[in-house]
Amino acid sequence: MGAYQHILLAVDFSGHGGTVAQRAKDLAEKYQAKLSVIHVLDNIPMPDTGYGTVIPLDKDSCYELLEAEKVKLMQIGDQLGVAQVNRWMVWGAPKQEIVELAERERVDLIVVGSHGRHGLSLLLGSTANSVLHYARCDVMAIRLLNG
Repeated sequence: MGAYQHILLAVDFSGHGGTVAQRAKDLAEKYQAKLSVIHVLDNIPMPDTGYGTVIPLDKDSCYELLEAEKVKLMQIGDQLGVAQVNRWMVWGAPKQEIVELAERERVDLIVVGSHGRHGLSLLLGSTANSVLHYARCDVMAIRLLNG
């Protein structure tokens, strides 16, 4: 395989995303590849304190939550120099949406953070693990240390 042409960065706004984003940017610069970024909003808003995110469940805050997520995605895109047309925020299951976008956009490397889950989370699988097993392109999972 030759140099990477198109790199997709999957972000989750977990607080460790800067490490993953920098790695994706470095690779894009090294290979002179196009860099894209995706953030997937889960269909069911559930608090996930393991990621440091608590989503308010009242219906009045849904619009504000969506707008806040858009702002975060735009900030990351701006910091990385990602063109507006290469920024995606979609609803769905992260593992499915990331893989589908990668296929549709002919991505040849997906960069995603891995939290190194243990116990029940390990048995159920993580987004990084699912992307690794279902993607038709290379996947780089950046190990994120909790704490």
